[in-house]
Amino acid sequence: MGRLVAVGLLGIALALLGERLLALRNRLKASREVESVDLPHCHLIKGIEAGSEDIDILPNGLAFFSVGLKFPGLHSFAPDKPGGILMMDLKEEKPRARELRISRGFDLASFNPHGISTFIDNEFKNTVEIFKFEEAENSLLHLKTVKHELLPSVNDITAVGPAHFYATNDHYFSDPFLKYIYVADILAHEIHVLEKHTNMNLTQLKVLELDTLVDNLSIDPSSGDIWVGCHPNGQKLFVYDPNNPPSSEVLRIQNILSEKPTVTTVYANNGSVLQGSSVASVYDGKLLIGTLYHRALYCEL
Repeated sequence: MGRLVAVGLLGIALALLGERLLALRNRLKASREVESVDLPHCHLIKGIEAGSEDIDILPNGLAFFSVGLKFPGLHSFAPDKPGGILMMDLKEEKPRARELRISRGFDLASFNPHGISTFIDNEFKNTVEIFKFEEAENSLLHLKTVKHELLPSVNDITAVGPAHFYATNDHYFSDPFLKYIYVADILAHEIHVLEKHTNMNLTQLKVLELDTLVDNLSIDPSSGDIWVGCHPNGQKLFVYDPNNPPSSEVLRIQNILSEKPTVTTVYANNGSVLQGSSVASVYDGKLLIGTLYHRALYCEL
């Protein structure tokens, strides 16, 4: 009788273990394969060889990359090299990634950046400074400082008189789409949309279900579209096989607040070009795709 009970309990335990393993495989989308969706004008970014897990782009086109992530359980192509922060000016004709120097006193040897985000300090106000050029002394005499609420981010000016000018701003609204917070739930394959209130409390508005492991989210400030770096097959991501590498996928979500958002696969690759996409960010017709531990891609849309 005792043996029968033991065998019965073992069978129940194995059944429960099997259910959990099956549930985990479903969460990881372990059986999913992707069909390639190519973009015609893309190239790998020189200087990024061991991942760019996250990317953030300023309104002026400066893109910042967090590179070299080492994470427990994940593959690394440069396990002994510390991470870093790279920058790319997307307004250049041929943008290239440059590593930023970090001030002394920082422990660079153990630097292992994961996510990255930038904040524009609105306390720093743009001004127009009017000077008089003293030709005889080869110097500038400061005459006046001009401040105005219509000059939040001055890009260029044209003088039409001693104290009159036309001015352009490179952007006007500092955060037009930050009334909402978007949260990716990677293993649930969901994006949660939360409304941010003036007291900083959050209220969930909706949940968008997807058929992929969603990683980092980026907002296109010109349209409000959500760009998502995704992992089509999480098992390949964690159990690395160079002969069957993790694939990449980029989604564009339009009108996410509507009843039926439009979800488009903009890019997909089986790992032959890009492995383990984790982020996609756009600026002025240019798309940057980063990965957990592989390369990074620059595309012109």
